[in-house]
Amino acid sequence: MVQTSEQQKFTKMADPELEEIRARRMAEMQQQMGGGGEQKAEQQARQEELKNTILAGILDQAARSRLNNLKLVKPEKAAMVENMLIQMAQSGQVQGKIGEDHLKTILERVSEQTKPVGKVKFQRRKVFDDDSDDDY
Repeated sequence: MVQTSEQQKFTKMADPELEEIRARRMAEMQQQMGGGGEQKAEQQARQEELKNTILAGILDQAARSRLNNLKLVKPEKAAMVENMLIQMAQSGQVQGKIGEDHLKTILERVSEQTKPVGKVKFQRRKVFDDDSDDDY
């Protein structure tokens, strides 16, 4: 297909304009995605700060230390316990500070709830062995 000189001029003019439009659109998209990410991160930071404030208010120092140690080893379990403690505090089930002993009982309850349900049992096939020496 042969382009006329007018089509070639249009193509040459349109390319820089098209590139400029693409660049602007790409910048807008990146700004929208980046801005949303900053808002999400800010919101998560606020939620984390609120959670830490609530936990600091209901746990004594030893219990807080134990919970932080658990968070290092088993983050999922620690998150469950933290959420459970926050719900207890919000519903008024916590009077005063929770000590390490009370936290241990809560951890035991959570461990019982999250225990694996059953065992896997392998049944081995019993194969007749022709090579046995019992035939003599």
